[in-house]
Amino acid sequence: MNNTKQRLVLAGIVSLSLLATACGSDDEATTNTDAAVATTEAVGAATTVAADTTVAADTTMAPADLEAELNASGATFPQAFYEEVIASFTDANGGVTINYGGGGSGKGRQDLADQLVDWAGTDGVIKEEDIAGFKGGEVLYFPTVVAPITVSFNLGGVDSLQLSPATIAGIFQVEITNWNDPAIAAENPDVTLPDLAITVVHRSDSSGTTGNFTKFLEKSVGPDAGGIWKLGTDSTIEWDASTQAGEGNSGVAQVVSSTDGAIGYVDLSDATDAGLTFASIQNKAGEFVEPTVEGASAAAEGAEIKDNLTYSAIWADGADAYPITAQTWIIAYKVQPDAAKGEALKAFINFILTDGQALAADVNYAPLPEGLDAKAIAQLDMFEIG
Repeated sequence: MNNTKQRLVLAGIVSLSLLATACGSDDEATTNTDAAVATTEAVGAATTVAADTTVAADTTMAPADLEAELNASGATFPQAFYEEVIASFTDANGGVTINYGGGGSGKGRQDLADQLVDWAGTDGVIKEEDIAGFKGGEVLYFPTVVAPITVSFNLGGVDSLQLSPATIAGIFQVEITNWNDPAIAAENPDVTLPDLAITVVHRSDSSGTTGNFTKFLEKSVGPDAGGIWKLGTDSTIEWDASTQAGEGNSGVAQVVSSTDGAIGYVDLSDATDAGLTFASIQNKAGEFVEPTVEGASAAAEGAEIKDNLTYSAIWADGADAYPITAQTWIIAYKVQPDAAKGEALKAFINFILTDGQALAADVNYAPLPEGLDAKAIAQLDMFEIG
């Protein structure tokens, strides 16, 4: 089933009506979550799904009598994947309804902090200073998938580009303002570049995609790596007034697709759905790498996993690693006072970490590395339900 048809089917399942205000920011600080991940034994009869494993999507390992409604909001980066697994899980568990409202990582974290949702999607971790504001207590991180953030462009007659981190930094800081700039031409000697102004497009909302895109620039050409990138890294950035903004990844994709000369950062799933053209990006090893699921898997394999299951796949080592590979998590409270909701949430996350991993590639995401997946499954035992 193609992505457009899938999302039409999902219209009756996934509500996009959560309207709480967004705030919060992405950062590499870790929370005080003390996840016990010493064991990698899978919960119950769940099985770890590696990238090349094929699993029937209708075996959920969930209790037969689940009955609950779960509401969630947050990152748009993994939204296509969440819509896919929500549809599969609820098809097999008719007593469960799951509504995912998107809105950006910052909104998801704040909605969970205010106990407006049962779980949230986030591409960045909670800042240390924000932990005390989470009214439900300790938060658990469950990694779900990884995927590339593309640098997508709209340039008539040009169907491929190579861009280095330094050139990308110059473009998004509005220091490189025309497509035939010598810096772009030097990286693309076989491309005829037009004399056309560049329109920079970025996220308007508090966004984990923004956080991870700017983290890539911070790590590759920031203050500790040449000092070319000067705007820092966060879920919101002080962009130049001449730039344009779109809400959510799909909003950025829409502006890029409708604006001649535009360039923006968009997750691979939304960029593919919108028919965008994306550049090959120079990675840490000096190789220009296309944004692919395989490149994302290569980046995630070597990531350092912290005890609370937070990590970063950005600017990873390896010749095959795509350098703007983003990770994402479901976050939820460790203590689940509503037993019905808690059991449904645990079963749903278990499905994502087992059968759901086999659905990732269908919507342009990469499954978790096997070892990380096993740790996340083991962490399900930390839920205190009822």
